Amino acid sequence: MSMILVNSSAIRAVGYDGYTLAVQFHTSDTVYTHTGVPYSVYAGLMQAGSKGAFYNLHIRGKYR
Repeated sequence: MSMILVNSSAIRAVGYDGYTLAVQFHTSDTVYTHTGVPYSVYAGLMQAGSKGAFYNLHIRGKYR
């Protein structure tokens, strides 16, 4: 899965492939993957004014 650099103070890069979302934060080289994420949630993350806040509210702890 290719990663896209994003404009965010918290998130460095995001990738999406089917129902799998990958997120890399500025604070770590680790890529965190979340399965079962619908495209609408990925699209919301990419359009969010605050990607970190969107991640915490809509993704973190909700997907495996």
